[in-house]
Amino acid sequence: MSDKPWQSKIPQVLIHLVFILFSLACIIPLISVLSVSFSNEVDILKNGYSLWPRKFDLTAYTYVLYRPIQLLSAFKISIIVSVAGTAAAVLFMAGISYALSRHDYKFKNSLSFYVFFTMLFNGGLVPTYILISNYLHLKNTIWVLILPYLAVPWFILLLRSFMQKIPYHIIESCMIDGASEFRIFFQIVLPLAKPGLATVALFTMLQYWNDWWLSLLYIESEHLVPLQYMLYRMMNNISFLTSSTNMMPASMKNAALPSESARMAMAILAAGPMLAVFPFFQKYFVRGLTVGAVKG
Repeated sequence: MSDKPWQSKIPQVLIHLVFILFSLACIIPLISVLSVSFSNEVDILKNGYSLWPRKFDLTAYTYVLYRPIQLLSAFKISIIVSVAGTAAAVLFMAGISYALSRHDYKFKNSLSFYVFFTMLFNGGLVPTYILISNYLHLKNTIWVLILPYLAVPWFILLLRSFMQKIPYHIIESCMIDGASEFRIFFQIVLPLAKPGLATVALFTMLQYWNDWWLSLLYIESEHLVPLQYMLYRMMNNISFLTSSTNMMPASMKNAALPSESARMAMAILAAGPMLAVFPFFQKYFVRGLTVGAVKG
């Protein structure tokens, strides 16, 4: 009888062990990235990565922060685009999702097909570039970094599935009481869909924050360059200089460029803000995915 309590704890211990190992698998790479960013480039080339810098070195951050005004400007653009784009995109996609979730909407099937069709096919790179540059005249403006991601089909369908979980009799009761569609949407539907909205907002913010492709295509002004594109250009410069060492003077060949450590320093600068934002969405994240992904 005394062995039963001990045996009953084995599954719980195994579950805790699995989660501890999984947590370590997530935390150790972050520690390694932070350690490499403060490591000397020569030590990295000789000894590889480590969880603690063999020689504390700030060369990588000196290179990345060489122009602090430009870096702060890039941070400002990324923050403006991420915050404004996320707010506008979530509101826009929520409106479409709410219309698709209403069974009494006349064009529900047609709009659903249109949204789903854009998941499979797009206009192509060249037509899209011509449309944005020559017809919409959005090139070299901050709007070109926001508008293309304003409506993502997968997020619209995810929100639609979530809003379909809201009991329709609540909406009917509001309509009987004389509430307008806008009042129902803003005061009833959006508060009830908060977990789904938070999940989509997190994914959308990550998409805006990590994007460098749009700025590569459409941005030429230095004051509109976002953080990711600026770091992308820095990394290309390092790669070019590293691959061109044979063409350099003999006095410069011995100088090790901060290639690997600079990569990790850029990763810390780019991922840091998102790591700080995630805890505020965490309590809605799992619920938003599970409830919105299953249609009952």
